[in-house]
Amino acid sequence: MSAFLRGMLFVLCLFTLVACQEDGGDEAESASIFPGLITQEREKCIKDGGRWGAAPGNATFTCFKNLTDANKPCARESECQGLCLARSRTCAPVKPLFGCHEVLASNGTRQTRCFQ
Repeated sequence: MSAFLRGMLFVLCLFTLVACQEDGGDEAESASIFPGLITQEREKCIKDGGRWGAAPGNATFTCFKNLTDANKPCARESECQGLCLARSRTCAPVKPLFGCHEVLASNGTRQTRCFQ
């Protein structure tokens, strides 16, 4: 293969890779049909001490709040601001908590709960 063809192949591959790169920013947020509402929710979240971030899957955004009783020992959900984690028997550090978790319900029974 000639040097010219190798150079053209390199340039073509480079352009292909550049076209695949994300532009950055909050694409899901800017593409929303309710951009004003999202902005209001983000500002309220931050004002209330939360952390605005992408939910699992990066399709939506949510307000994550650190809980003041994080890691406090618990025997049931009613003893926590969020969930009572069964494995550690402590209050969850953040709300919402996504994924599947073993928790202690309000009556103290162990349950598996999944949050999306």
